[in-house]
Amino acid sequence: MEWNDLTEGAKAVLEQTRNIKNDNIQIVEFEIGFEQQVEDEDQGTYKVSIQEEDYQSLKRYTQENEYGDKYHMAKNKNIVKIILLENGKIPENLSEFPVFRQYKKEALIKTEVEAESTPDASQE
Repeated sequence: MEWNDLTEGAKAVLEQTRNIKNDNIQIVEFEIGFEQQVEDEDQGTYKVSIQEEDYQSLKRYTQENEYGDKYHMAKNKNIVKIILLENGKIPENLSEFPVFRQYKKEALIKTEVEAESTPDASQE
């Protein structure tokens, strides 16, 4: 399976596994059905949407990857973790590694609550 065969949501998730390496392992967690409007200075406003077809696309890509990267993907209900592995092995204590990016409704709500509770620094 080639990069061009991936859905847009699948490409967005995989791009996050490539951005920054944390201790030689990269974890992105997402929820199937997640949607969010994102504002970016460079790209303007765009929509992040990860649906069932994106999950199926990612699953196929991680199994048939032709580019040499090794991935592990785990699904629990609608929450999926995709991990870019440096040495092709899953570490024993996976919970010790931080999740780099979360595309989950729970994480979105938490971020909104934190933003509302943080006083605006420009009011000083």
